[in-house]
Amino acid sequence: MKPYSDFGPRRTRQIIGDVLALAAITAWIWLGVAVFQLVMNLSAFGVQMEDAGAGFKETMIEVGENLGGVPLIGGGIRIPFDGASEAGAALEAAGQSQQEAVAQLATGLGIGIAALPIITILVLWLVPRLRFARKASRAKAIAQVEAGVDLLALRALATQKISALSAVSPDAMAAWRRGDEPVMRSLAQLELKASGVRMRD
Repeated sequence: MKPYSDFGPRRTRQIIGDVLALAAITAWIWLGVAVFQLVMNLSAFGVQMEDAGAGFKETMIEVGENLGGVPLIGGGIRIPFDGASEAGAALEAAGQSQQEAVAQLATGLGIGIAALPIITILVLWLVPRLRFARKASRAKAIAQVEAGVDLLALRALATQKISALSAVSPDAMAAWRRGDEPVMRSLAQLELKASGVRMRD
């Protein structure tokens, strides 16, 4: 693969574009992570609920067990504390559910905020860059074969603008048909330049 043009101005634009695209992707990733962390801070309330529920449940269980050992009244007095421990367990479960909900929300927002801009950047930047790299690699490979100049000249006749072809020769097609070497090299060079490849002597 040939990622960059052989020609300075175009290569400079490609490098600048790559740097800007990578910087933008990094910025959106950072923003997604920042939003994730910001929303995850809301789970602190759920942690407090879970801790409070767990602590209350353990306390009620402990009190119920202690009072349950009292002769005659122990069995009856323990019942309210068992019920209170269940309320503590419910509070603990609610705290855990709140943390899970916040984690899902934070993950969804973090990914959602970063994903769409990054996908857009990849479509607008990476796809054309890959297309250029493939085109340049093919053109460079063609230029190195024996009939490369002939093939590139023919390709130029098929793909380049008429104004560019006329600048090479008033009748470029006729020149190609009769094998006019200077015209064919100029046409091949035109096609190579469009692909970002410099013709080698």
